[in-house]
Amino acid sequence: MGRSLIVEADGGSRGNPGPAGYGALVRDTATGAVLAERARYLGIVSNNVAEYSGLVAGLEAARGIDPEARVLVRMDSKLVVEQMSGRWKIKHDDMRRLAAEAARVLPPSQVSYEWVPRADNSAADALANEAMDAGGTIARDYLDADSPAGVERTRQDDDAHQDTDALFEAASRPGEEEDRDAGRPGAADAAPAFDTPSRPSGARVRFDGAEPLTVVLVRHGQTPLTVAGAYSGSSVPGPSLTARGRVQAAQAADLVYRIGRDRWTDLPRPSAIVASPMVRAQETARAVGRRLGLHVGTDDRFAEVHFGEWEGLTAPQIAERWDGHPERWLASGTEVAPGGESMADVGDRVWAGLQDLLARGTGRTVVVVGHAVQVRAAVGRAIEAPPSRWAGFRVPTGSVSILRLWADGATELTVVGCPSEP
Repeated sequence: MGRSLIVEADGGSRGNPGPAGYGALVRDTATGAVLAERARYLGIVSNNVAEYSGLVAGLEAARGIDPEARVLVRMDSKLVVEQMSGRWKIKHDDMRRLAAEAARVLPPSQVSYEWVPRADNSAADALANEAMDAGGTIARDYLDADSPAGVERTRQDDDAHQDTDALFEAASRPGEEEDRDAGRPGAADAAPAFDTPSRPSGARVRFDGAEPLTVVLVRHGQTPLTVAGAYSGSSVPGPSLTARGRVQAAQAADLVYRIGRDRWTDLPRPSAIVASPMVRAQETARAVGRRLGLHVGTDDRFAEVHFGEWEGLTAPQIAERWDGHPERWLASGTEVAPGGESMADVGDRVWAGLQDLLARGTGRTVVVVGHAVQVRAAVGRAIEAPPSRWAGFRVPTGSVSILRLWADGATELTVVGCPSEP
């Protein structure tokens, strides 16, 4: 028998019947990691047809990963779950056709069905809405070490980089390396404490072997206010991501997933996510969480700068009403926005949040999803640049920045503003 997979599927119709779409994703049961995402705009159809279409797409994606997989389908449609489980009759012709199509994708003996509350099916629902908003088709496949493509990729990498890959794995899983060495005479003396081959050229040198906390800073995807060039801070919860912003969030999630795998391979793979409470950051963080199979925590200290009376206004509008003030706010980094914060204020609270993460343990990678000024403040404090210089860090929407923080105060700026879009 093949591996164990979970399919989460949903569909929706704005009008029933009306403009409709479906969303589906496949997770690895053991890790919770997302292996594939599917979504499509269907035109004018009913809600039930959209739900069944999502089921078919999810099963097809699972079959593409492993045709012998044991699949658990989770949906918030009681109708689809009960009908596909054989407990309810299917009377509608369109649904009867789609149910038969779903049954042909994988043998029924390999598939079981479970009803879940709508709140527990939010990932598939978000994909369905993304397809309806964009009016198109989404097909994202993520390399997985257990899939045929992933196995082939791993085999090629091993042939070319066997020695260094082994060292990277040992560095990212020190506990396992300690278990293998336990009891071996001279094991502690045999391990060099600095400048080992697992440290890439150009990385910070440590002579004591101390492990840092790795922080991956992700800026949220595009919103209507970023398109308009308006100041969007933390005084209001919204706005939400645009259709392009949701694509950027998925692309950022994929880039973060690759950390410790085939990008920045000396770093530990992400094991925790925390996000700003703003809607756009939460939506982006959920995309990252789906990709990694991790729960998203929230910390108000990683919220965007409070722009006060400037909230929602464009730079020309602000300059017209507050002559010289916005220029001083940017140039000094310590000038306070009217009714709001300075960049230095943001730096204080963001740095306190990062220090709390550091105190909870090193040798791990934590993803922090937030905003442009918040990322600039984190980078600026890490390299001890004055707030007057922080505005010079470019941080595009959906970009990734990486910091490494040691308990003794040492830091490394690994990357700033790496775009996730191709």
